[in-house]
Amino acid sequence: MIREPAELDVDEAGRVELPLGILAEAGISPGTRLLVFSDGDGRIVLRRAEDAIGDLLGKGTL
Repeated sequence: MIREPAELDVDEAGRVELPLGILAEAGISPGTRLLVFSDGDGRIVLRRAEDAIGDLLGKGTL
């Protein structure tokens, strides 16, 4: 089941807090190393670093 989107605010330091439920749905747990990049047009993408490295090596998830 996919949850409804959460509305978040960016604080003065440029930070946001992501709800644990959304992280859990994405398979991301506290302490997971992430890569972040802009996908343009107001989009920010988060990827597990291990998945991105695996894709670069052509191995999928490490």
